[in-house]
Amino acid sequence: MIEEGSKRGKAMVEKRQLFMEMTQNFDVIRLSTYRTACKLRFVQKRCNLHLVDVWNMIEAFRDNGLNTLDHNAEINVSRLETILSSIYYQLNKRLPTTHQINVEQSIGLLLNFMVATYDSESHGKLTVFSMKAMLATMCGGKIVDKLRYIFSQISDSSGVMVFAKFDQFLREVLKLPTAVFEGPSFGYTEHSVRTCFPQQKKIMLNTFLDVLMADPPPQCLVWLPLMHRLANVENVFHPVECSYCRSESMMGFRYRCQQCHGYQLCQSCFWRGHANGPHSNQHQMKEHSSWKSPAKKLSHAISKSLGCVPIGEPPHPVFPEPLILSFSQPKPAANNMNDTMLMSSGAPTPTKSVLESPSRLDEEHRLIARYAARLAAEAGNSTVSMRPHDLSFNFDANKQQRQLIAELENKNREILQEIQRLRLEHEQASQPTPEKAQQNPTLLTELRLLRHRKDELERRMSALQESRRELMVQLEGLMRLLKDEEQKQAVITSYSSPHSSPSHGAGCSMPMPIRSTSAGSTPTHTPQDCLAGVGGDVLEAFAQGVPRNLRNDLLVAADSITNTMSSLVKELHSG
Repeated sequence: MIEEGSKRGKAMVEKRQLFMEMTQNFDVIRLSTYRTACKLRFVQKRCNLHLVDVWNMIEAFRDNGLNTLDHNAEINVSRLETILSSIYYQLNKRLPTTHQINVEQSIGLLLNFMVATYDSESHGKLTVFSMKAMLATMCGGKIVDKLRYIFSQISDSSGVMVFAKFDQFLREVLKLPTAVFEGPSFGYTEHSVRTCFPQQKKIMLNTFLDVLMADPPPQCLVWLPLMHRLANVENVFHPVECSYCRSESMMGFRYRCQQCHGYQLCQSCFWRGHANGPHSNQHQMKEHSSWKSPAKKLSHAISKSLGCVPIGEPPHPVFPEPLILSFSQPKPAANNMNDTMLMSSGAPTPTKSVLESPSRLDEEHRLIARYAARLAAEAGNSTVSMRPHDLSFNFDANKQQRQLIAELENKNREILQEIQRLRLEHEQASQPTPEKAQQNPTLLTELRLLRHRKDELERRMSALQESRRELMVQLEGLMRLLKDEEQKQAVITSYSSPHSSPSHGAGCSMPMPIRSTSAGSTPTHTPQDCLAGVGGDVLEAFAQGVPRNLRNDLLVAADSITNTMSSLVKELHSG
């Protein structure tokens, strides 16, 4: 009990601090629309909801079984805390290690904010729909994706909006401005639905998006698209001087007066209502969310005048109707409030589990077939008043559409099979080599033998290289001895010549080598001493008493050593 009381007291302190920071930072903003959007953006960032994409939020709803519950079902605070924990722990798994968030603090802040917003009477319970509406609105992602998910929650099985459910959505989502003390400006009223859709008619998805993403949007929800624009321009830089605070650059929004030439304000000055000179707060201001250089503006104007740039772009892509693909497995017909996703070319790629599910593929095929049948039925009903050639043309068009749908289905199956095959090949190829060697003992034994053979050849190669080095040193010494011996023989021959005389020998300047001639002594350096341990042609050359052509013999010995080294290198490479 003491621990629970301390935990509750800490939560109250954090909630009070959150609201105090919010009021101190944003109550100075003059316009209520910007004030509400800034406060909700502040709560979104403090709770780290801006890091959770809407598609991850929908997946969390499905993983926690919320898609099987009725919208009016109630869940207690402990289960709500479990759901928020799964959302934030999954978020930390997706984030890099250097950008991890404090999960416990985020859970506490968001839980306190949700309880204060949707459980004002302290029942300790929230409805499933209020939780879905709040989290889907306050999470990150594109506004068009959020509105598509919200429409799937308030529409029937035929893709038509139910006005009672839309009224329930407004009742829940407009509690957010009330929670940040902006209820007088954007609180719920009984006429809120009528201000959004004044004409009672069938509202399909594209009409719903056109109304809520219009410029301007409905008055009660004008803060919602502004909150998303705030998120998009937080890091936008404008190299323009503010006309009031004289700051040399701007971050965020930039506001340009439509009456005062060259008068521009940063978002801080405009939100606080600052004005100077001839400018007045009553002047019309244009909001800019990006910066274009004068040269780029001129080129854009020229392209627009030449028809190269479309004058008006649609605020959102047009989605096929009423093709609705469910996020979850089929449920009983009594509960038609499924978590759904409207299929389009701009939708994100489904997750692996959803993509590979056989029931998912079967459901897609059934929906495509149903959509094709409906197109054919509508075409058949419209051919009652047509002429015969119009009937044949419509029949051919429907036939081409069915053929195109069949080809697309086959192509989709082939692509999924190819993805599965490539995934299996990648998993097999990414297995480490030691595991493969352990699976094949014979291969492992051969690898060990080859490694041992390689080490043995390398050792033998090193020994032969050392022997070759020693032999070359000995050969060099023998060549020097051979050269000295030839010089001695030349001197002896010159002195023993019959044409020479002692007088000529005494006057000869040829130096005589000094040798020891004492009895029983041997020369200090002899060829036999240098050839110790050397065999082959070298030993044979110096072992004989008669002189031979020692130069040729030494070259033959060197060639023999070189051939031996070459054969060893070949054997090493082949091994």
